[in-house]
Amino acid sequence: MGANGKQYTAGTWVVKEGSEAEFIARWKEFTGWSLANAPGAHHFVLIREEADPRRFLSFGAWDDRAAVDAWRGTAEFQRRLAACRELCDDFKGTDHTLAAAVGGSD
Repeated sequence: MGANGKQYTAGTWVVKEGSEAEFIARWKEFTGWSLANAPGAHHFVLIREEADPRRFLSFGAWDDRAAVDAWRGTAEFQRRLAACRELCDDFKGTDHTLAAAVGGSD
């Protein structure tokens, strides 16, 4: 699953009650657009907490930091992120670098 040092983006989302289905749809639009338009984007996943179905974690895999910065620098990124965030009570985005992986493929 990729080499150490690969770039990942992550988000912790707390969605407003009753907005979960719309949030998932907007997140899929956002990340679908990202895969089609952001060079260096590999894949995105959204996982939902079982104990609190309003809480989600998202991850995106990227070639490198420059690809992430270019993606974030677009007006369309800002617009699509805002569309997701408006359905949330809380959001925190973070950046990560792969330290180790076992199994899977990229």
